[in-house]
Formats: sequence, C-alpha cells, structure tokens
Amino acid sequence: MTIVIGAALDRSVYALRDLLAKHGVAHRWFDPADGPVPAHLLAERDISEDQLPVVILGAADLLVQPTPEQLAAALGLDLLPDGSTADVIVVGSGPGGLAAAVYAASEGLTVIALDALAPGGQAGTSSKIENYLGFPTGISGNELARRATVQAQKFGARIAAPVRAASIVRDEGVYCLHLADGRKLRSRAVVVASGAQYQRLPIEGIEAYEGRGIYYGATPMEAQLCGNAEVTVVGSGNSAGQGAIYLASVAKKVYVIFRRKSLRETMSEYLVRRLEDHPNIEIIPSTDVIALHGEGGLAGLTYRSRETGEEGHCDCRFLFLFLGANPNTGWLPKEMVCDERGFVKTGADIAPVELVKAGWSLDRMPSRYETSWPRIYAIGDVRKGSVKRVASSVGEGSVVVSDIHQALAEVAAT
Repeated sequence: MTIVIGAALDRSVYALRDLLAKHGVAHRWFDPADGPVPAHLLAERDISEDQLPVVILGAADLLVQPTPEQLAAALGLDLLPDGSTADVIVVGSGPGGLAAAVYAASEGLTVIALDALAPGGQAGTSSKIENYLGFPTGISGNELARRATVQAQKFGARIAAPVRAASIVRDEGVYCLHLADGRKLRSRAVVVASGAQYQRLPIEGIEAYEGRGIYYGATPMEAQLCGNAEVTVVGSGNSAGQGAIYLASVAKKVYVIFRRKSLRETMSEYLVRRLEDHPNIEIIPSTDVIALHGEGGLAGLTYRSRETGEEGHCDCRFLFLFLGANPNTGWLPKEMVCDERGFVKTGADIAPVELVKAGWSLDRMPSRYETSWPRIYAIGDVRKGSVKRVASSVGEGSVVVSDIHQALAEVAAT
C-alpha cells in the first residue's frame, strides 16, 4: 500500500495524490493534523513535519518531498529509455490519443503514447460521462481511461506518464521528439493529441490558490475534501454540469456561476434538468467571479451580476473552474499552421499558401487530420474545428490510423 502524508491544502500533496489517483494506484492519504496515525507513521521513520510531504512505498521505501516525476519513476510508471523508436508516437493520452494508440497497435504498428500527467486527459477528470455510447448508466472518465490504457497495452503500445513533450524536429526522413527531461524519441509518424487546458479566471494572484481551494476537475479525490462544505463551480459546459452534480452529493451547497444567460446555450438538456431539480444546487447566471479571499487557502469569493452590477459574497472554500480551453500547442514548431487561437489546422482547413510557407513538399494535399507537416496529425480538442466531445475524439483517433498506414506506405514506396 502506498501512503501519502501531508497537509490537505499543500499543493505538492495534491499533485502527488492526483498522480496516484489518475494512474489508478491504490493509496491512503493522511493529514498530519488528523489523529495519531500519521504522527505514529512519521515517528516510526524519524520524519519531522518540515520534511513533508512524504510517500511511503511498501514496507521500506520512503520518498521525502518527491516531485510527481520522481514518484512516477519509483512506481515504474515511466520506463521509456532515451532513444526509443516507434512507427507512431502519440502525444497526449486522452480519449483521442488512447484510441489512436489502440487502433494503431492492434493493426501492427509500434506505438509510444505519452501524457504530461496520466492517461485520461480532461475527460479523465469527469466524475461521470452518461452520454457515451454503450454505457447507459455512465462511466467515470478515469475508469474509461484505465480501460483504454489496458487495451492499448494489450496490443503492445508503450505508455509513459508523466512525460512532457518539449519540441519536435525533422531528422533525416523521420521525426525526433525532444522531451522536457532531455530524452529524445524517434518515429515515422506523430499524432498530436495534446488536447486543451481550462483557462484561469482573470484574477491577479489566482495561482496562489491552485491546489489550495481551486481545482480544475471534480473527482473522488477533490470530493473527499468538500464534505459538508460550500462549493462553487464556474462554467456552463457539460464538464461543469457533471462536476456540480457529483459534488452536490457530498457538499452542503453548490453554487453554479456562469457568464451566459442560460445553461441551455452550452450544456446538454439532461444535465440542465438535473441541476435545476437538485435541492443542493443554486444556479447563478450572467455572473462573473471578480475576487478571491483567504490566506494560505481559499476562504471565499466575490461575484458580480453582469446585468445589474450587484455584487455578492460566498464563503466557499472550494472553487472548481470549467472554463473555455486553450490548446496545448506550445511545444509544436512555430512553422506548423494553427488558427488565431492556437488550434492546429488540418486537412482542407490549411490554405495552399499556408502549406507553402510551412514547407510542404509532397505532391498530394494533407489528409483529413494531417497538419502542415507530413505524417504529423492532430486529433481531438487540440485540432481546429473539433467537436469537444469524448466520442468524437475517439472517432478521430481511430480513423486517423488508416491515414497513417497510407502515408507510411507512400514513404516505403519511394
């Protein structure tokens, strides 16, 4: 059994627990302020509180103030050696990336799939996905990711996380992916499935509250902190609705704040009805969160109506943000064609003049999910025009594999 000891509002503790939860590693967490058990565990190992957090692995191994990467290495979650090669490297292991890994590996291609944290992506933070085909009672994003990960590994795909891509360059007919830790990987094709990340509120100093009251996903780990507390959810998409309903099962009160006039503009009807009917949920439309309060952790927030200008205050200690997303494309080469918001253009969305500027050298045009660099594909939330749904990302991840086969066959024939 893996044991984590550290304070509830220590963001390094949150990062370690988040890694363990998303990788499905069974563990126990103890706050040193809660009873004699953590004190006994620390005294037994001669650990003082200023050395926290610590992670106890089995009977003997002890990690003092480890980073998530160090914990992952100790657990064997990233065993990818420098210089590894594959037919296809998939950057990002959300639903789209995992689907690409499953279908590519099952069709005989060698596959390396990476993720900056753990398989699942944004969908992995969803407490329950109820409109995904084949799961009439719903499935958590984490469970869906775990099943897909096992499926990909069954077909021979190598999955490593947390691993962060830093850059990609052409290298004598193949691509060399540089990782943030200095390792280099080579492949004949690359699938960019790095997704998008929720935006922060435009409030100065918000970073100080992240992991200390502000969170970007509602999973059992966050819910454990919110028992009988007041909670605010900001956002009007399906993720916000799913999170609010899940948190309402443990929280004293859940406020749902959003800028639009109606949830029905952006949220599925079944979720809107559940929010409206839930006794613990209060819906506050046309409203912005304008200030955060608290020392050492979130203690409350101030919000303002867009229609009347009237301000209100909420003493919530937990704020969950499900806002618009920015694409994770900072690691891509500047020559790759993206739109004005940074989402990657693919296929027919790339204008001929843009292809010329990007250095496209083939006689054919890019295939449907191919970027302005041959044999580099973009799928899921990172791609311009994507639907931002789990099912569509999975579809793109499965379909792109046929394009990869065709492109690799072209290379082999030359």
